[in-house]
Amino acid sequence: MKTAVLTLCLFFLCAAAFPQVDGQASESEGSLVETPQLCAGTNEQLFLILRQLESKLNNAEKQLADLKSSIQGSRVAFGASIGNVGNTGPMSAEITLTYKNVYFNSGSYNPATGIFTAPVRGVYYFSFSGHNLSTRPMGLRLMKNGEQMVTVYNHAAGNRYESATNGMTLQLAAGDQVYMRLRPDTWIFDNNNNHSTFIGHLLFPL
Repeated sequence: MKTAVLTLCLFFLCAAAFPQVDGQASESEGSLVETPQLCAGTNEQLFLILRQLESKLNNAEKQLADLKSSIQGSRVAFGASIGNVGNTGPMSAEITLTYKNVYFNSGSYNPATGIFTAPVRGVYYFSFSGHNLSTRPMGLRLMKNGEQMVTVYNHAAGNRYESATNGMTLQLAAGDQVYMRLRPDTWIFDNNNNHSTFIGHLLFPL
């Protein structure tokens, strides 16, 4: 397709520069010059123009591909809640929470494992909320590759429901993993009201 377009451009350049009238030679200032001879005599210039057009077209195609890749890479976001499961915990060991009620997922969050994997290097924002009955504590940790970033902890405080929330902007490399952990001997609650959530999105690539 590209070759056909460039060939057509070459044809029109030649035709525009050296028009024929009724198939006869054209006369200029008393001298006769045949159009085919002129066109043949300028082949080198015309092919130079053709190569320049081809180079510009290749550059335009590359820029378009880069732009498309950049746009696709910047569409990274997810939002999920634990869902209508009641209490999760307490457990004797720390666990990774799974947020299976997914509102939106561009593809980088795995609801089966609760783990978000960064598709591109960039700056991301994550936030989370937790709800619990305060007869027991609730301890949540936002993790990056096994390291705690930020945390919340609701202490046991009677018999009422309480909520806590936190969030952080993080720089991630492609392949970095972010997820939520529930501390040992604590619990978290959720139902159809979707109190306990986990969200994240790419702010900008680096």
